[in-house]
Amino acid sequence: MNLLAINWNVDPFIFTLGNFGLRYYSVLFLLGFVIGYAIFKWYYKREGLPQNLLDPLLYALLIGTIVGARLGHCLFYEPSIYLANPIRILKVWEGGLASHGGAIGVLVAVWWYVHKYGKKYGFSYLWLIDRLVIAVAFAGCMIRLGNLMNSEIYGNPTNLPWGFIFELRGETVAKHPTQLYEALSYLFLGVGLLLNYKYRLPKLKEGWTFGVFLIVLFGMRFLIEYIKEPQVAFEEGMSLNMGQWLSVPFIIAGIIMLVYSYVRKKPAAIKKQ
Repeated sequence: MNLLAINWNVDPFIFTLGNFGLRYYSVLFLLGFVIGYAIFKWYYKREGLPQNLLDPLLYALLIGTIVGARLGHCLFYEPSIYLANPIRILKVWEGGLASHGGAIGVLVAVWWYVHKYGKKYGFSYLWLIDRLVIAVAFAGCMIRLGNLMNSEIYGNPTNLPWGFIFELRGETVAKHPTQLYEALSYLFLGVGLLLNYKYRLPKLKEGWTFGVFLIVLFGMRFLIEYIKEPQVAFEEGMSLNMGQWLSVPFIIAGIIMLVYSYVRKKPAAIKKQ
């Protein structure tokens, strides 16, 4: 037994009123959008875009994230259950959101937003994606902290002094707090990319930030999955689990994006009208 382990038995609910309960996860999930909104206000002010374009972007991203993450979990991890009873897909409160599906949902939401506003205000799909991924890194950090408060998506047994005993899940041995590993990696990535944008924007090329984001975030996700417990039963016999297989295309896309950015050499700063 590891005497230095952390006994983790935090109630995932901040409060309950009858059948309603407010979870830390929900608050942290929304906090991620608040942080992203604040970052985009700074982007738009710095680069001369109207502030009233922020609300439709926020709504599109919120819908895209939730719908994409929910469908990603249902179709990637438990398709037999949800396709047999599709109405269960709508029961988001039962849990089950996949970050890979959320990423796809966000990309679709951005396409709609750029199609509607980009030509008029002089920004492209990649211009927006380069800035969005910085906010996404911070939002991902908040979501993983929410997973920690839910005592879910943790790792294999460990003897390290920062192991967590997730008592609410009936655990009696310390496990890797992979939620914290991912949260910290996303936080450092977000800070690094934000500082790069602040100080090096005139020198940046369009697509570079997006490429770095994909490689680092999904690369870290791929590595951390090695010490993470299977989320669903069918992963137990796989050499690479579903999270790792889903990360590989994003890492490859990041490499392609860096090459594309280098070859194209289009400035990342918005072209003034």
